[in-house]
Amino acid sequence: MTSARTLGTSDLQVFPLALGGNVFGWTADEKQSFAVLDAYVAAGGNFIDTADAYSAWVEGNRGGESETVIGRWLASRGNRSDIVVATKAGAHPDHKGLSAGTVKGAAEASLRRLGTDHIDLYYTHFDDETVPVEEIITALDQLVKDGKVRHIAASNISPERLAASLDFSEREGLARYVALQPHYNLVSRDTYEGALQDTAAHAGLAAVPYYALASGFLTGKYRLGSTVESPRAAKAGSHLESERGRLVLAALDHIAGARNAEIATVALAWLAAQPTVAAPIASARTVEQLPALVAVADLRLTDRELALLTAASA
Repeated sequence: MTSARTLGTSDLQVFPLALGGNVFGWTADEKQSFAVLDAYVAAGGNFIDTADAYSAWVEGNRGGESETVIGRWLASRGNRSDIVVATKAGAHPDHKGLSAGTVKGAAEASLRRLGTDHIDLYYTHFDDETVPVEEIITALDQLVKDGKVRHIAASNISPERLAASLDFSEREGLARYVALQPHYNLVSRDTYEGALQDTAAHAGLAAVPYYALASGFLTGKYRLGSTVESPRAAKAGSHLESERGRLVLAALDHIAGARNAEIATVALAWLAAQPTVAAPIASARTVEQLPALVAVADLRLTDRELALLTAASA
């Protein structure tokens, strides 16, 4: 895996595109999910991102559906040692929040669903400000000591709470966050850039951005006057109403045409080139959607191209 990137200060080597597992057990059934996972690995991928809450928002689901699908796939393929599995705690209906007991229970439930004895990268899904960072880090550290988790990370956390967590880990010699999962893409830069990115950079954390393609808008399939059938269509299509969204799309069109690349690949390549970013997250419901995503491993934008996209998205 010549394009592998080291994830922050950890020993994890990951493909530069994390495969999002939110669609597994939701818009992709088990057969489709297995096909996508197989194709991702065949393309050189090894980094799968999920959460215990996926997909509790779907009527009839309880949460954990994605982990269950991934666990069955890992068991059927016998490739657990080749895959970096990332999942998250704190948002499952049965394990809400980040109290010590909740974190422990959530981790054990995720391990059962994934059919594994360890999680490679374990995130707090949403910060729980009712719980002191000392309690959260101590609970996560115990999971590491018990061998149930290799490395810990955070998502949806303020710069202040992130810094306090890192300080406590350093002071007490406990497990320390190695990665951060922020909302970050070409049409949503202020959700990461600034104090949060600065804190991550100072601490040597790797960023693994979610909504990397802005719910599909940055694939280029949303255009004025067009209709897209998708559960995320309203959210993605709203970017067409902003000048920034239209400017970004025009810049992506220009670069994609010049480089003979897919628009989604160019959008991911911009993100992958940003400070601290190790691997954007993107999901594929079908095998046909996957090539444009994994192609980010081979596309390096020029300084001029990066500057054009940065200016368009300002």
